[in-house]
Amino acid sequence: MNEIINMPAIVTITFNPCIDKSSSVDVLLPDKKLRCTAFKNEAGGGGINVARAIKKLGGDALAIYLGGGYTGVVLQNLLKAESIAAEVIDTGIDTRENIMIVDKATNFQYRFITPGHPIEETHWKQCLALLENMHSIEYLVVSGSMQPGFPQNIFERIAVIAKQKKAKLILDIPAEALSAHTIKDVFILKPNLNELSMLAGKEELLGDEITTAARSIISKNICEVVIVSMGAAGALLVTKDIAEQFMAPPVKRKSTVGAGDSMVAGIVTYLSAGKDIREAVRYGIACGTAATLNEGTQLCNIKDVTGLYQLMQQYEK
Repeated sequence: MNEIINMPAIVTITFNPCIDKSSSVDVLLPDKKLRCTAFKNEAGGGGINVARAIKKLGGDALAIYLGGGYTGVVLQNLLKAESIAAEVIDTGIDTRENIMIVDKATNFQYRFITPGHPIEETHWKQCLALLENMHSIEYLVVSGSMQPGFPQNIFERIAVIAKQKKAKLILDIPAEALSAHTIKDVFILKPNLNELSMLAGKEELLGDEITTAARSIISKNICEVVIVSMGAAGALLVTKDIAEQFMAPPVKRKSTVGAGDSMVAGIVTYLSAGKDIREAVRYGIACGTAATLNEGTQLCNIKDVTGLYQLMQQYEK
């Protein structure tokens, strides 16, 4: 396999990418022919969204993903249109499509998420081989859902490669993936409260229990840093020495789609710029909050991020 040169220092991996299709109707009713707005198509999937948000913040990332079929061609074209550097592992299977419909009468969002097709061993091995042939990686972000077919130790294998490359691994995966796979030697793990509760073996975590659960994960060598995303309440940063909550600025939210990916993008963008973890989390929250100002599946934009970040700094003085 040829080596990739002149690549960005940030690499993202998306195992289960998608095309996000969004539209709206005046009112959502059953058994009716509903006239909706033209669908807007956007490249999607956790790592891809992180790479796209990094681009919006003025940075660059290489997006590695598994995709194929005619929808895979559409996905490639969407990424090219945004000038996102990408490497695709061609699975030969149609990339999935998700649909989001906004009911204008209620402003409710209806999200229809399709599953990914089972992945073959040869394809995830190609992904690892591609990583092994890369140089100058500083941050490796694995984000998003997973389809069946991956080995239980897939993240341990990725962590070994990251360590060999002296890269820091950031993991943002859903609860079912967290429970199905063994994880160790990660730099940052970014669960939400429900996911952290699941990792702690509890139905719910309250107050100091959140920090205790996060530190328990750190003590097991799963990761060095836990950043618990808490929606409108911001995020809790936990290391072996730090436990600090950062509040999100109050805004009128239009959609929460893409907020988590925008947050991760902000964190890794600031870390790669040499900022400390506290500032990176603060900036990440500004990015995640900025994404909620947009309709549909849009991510953050730099103008909103800058304004919100400055507002957060003023609050904390």
